[in-house]
Amino acid sequence: MNTFSLQVAPDLLLKAVQSTDAEQQFALTDSNRAYLREWLPWLDMTKAAGDTLKFVESCREQGEKKEALHCCIWFEGNLAGLISFHRFDFANRSTAMGYWLRADLQGKGIMTRSCRALIDYAFTELKMNRVEIRCATNNVKSRAIPERLGFKSEGVLRDAERLYGHFVDHVVYAMLERDWKLSTDRHG
Repeated sequence: MNTFSLQVAPDLLLKAVQSTDAEQQFALTDSNRAYLREWLPWLDMTKAAGDTLKFVESCREQGEKKEALHCCIWFEGNLAGLISFHRFDFANRSTAMGYWLRADLQGKGIMTRSCRALIDYAFTELKMNRVEIRCATNNVKSRAIPERLGFKSEGVLRDAERLYGHFVDHVVYAMLERDWKLSTDRHG
């Protein structure tokens, strides 16, 4: 999975994280630190490009073992964010997805298109039955993605994540392969 590449549109590419991109990933993280810190718990542990390189190497190991798939989002040739299947459960044909996008590119449909393409890949190529997305209940922008894509809300996990000294609840969203097929058959 470390050679994974998916051209979503002429201006949008998803590509497995590469060690050669670690410095650029760190720079993107660092320049969006205050914005990302609101919802992502790992920012304080990412203090230098070496921290990002360790993360990328871990992602690549997971990819080699087919345990996960972590991709850079490239928009108009520039690094825009990351999107991942955090884990694969092939026995139960399920996976969990996460994502983030730099602040200045929000509202352009980049993440919705990226998620749609990767979800389609999960169902058609990886033969998954279930894709799950968890979002903090107050993270309205992140929640809009699964809601826009027709995911079902399955409930709220109370105090699901410790985020810089306080706990946040998560909404659990899920899409099943049969529902995805019905929605794509109807909407092309």
